[in-house]
Amino acid sequence: MATQYVLSEYIEQAMAQAIYDKLEDGNFVGRIPSCKGVVAFGATLRECEESLRSTLEDWILVGLKLKHPLPVIGDIDLNQEPVCEPMDTL
Repeated sequence: MATQYVLSEYIEQAMAQAIYDKLEDGNFVGRIPSCKGVVAFGATLRECEESLRSTLEDWILVGLKLKHPLPVIGDIDLNQEPVCEPMDTL
């Protein structure tokens, strides 16, 4: 069974919402509407997608650090305070 990571799944679901447009100069712009301010540009669609993913990752990390409210994507809510689970002692 594959390990699931909440942050990775959040990024994948957010990237699935990405919208890309080709600009008049031939470059591409990508954005994620639910993630305000997450916009990226690239000379190719692939470069734009990679840049958008990097921008999204940075946006999430800054948002978590500064405790900005992040959108709930899918059923993933990153705004919840982490819960520490007790570790079993041997």
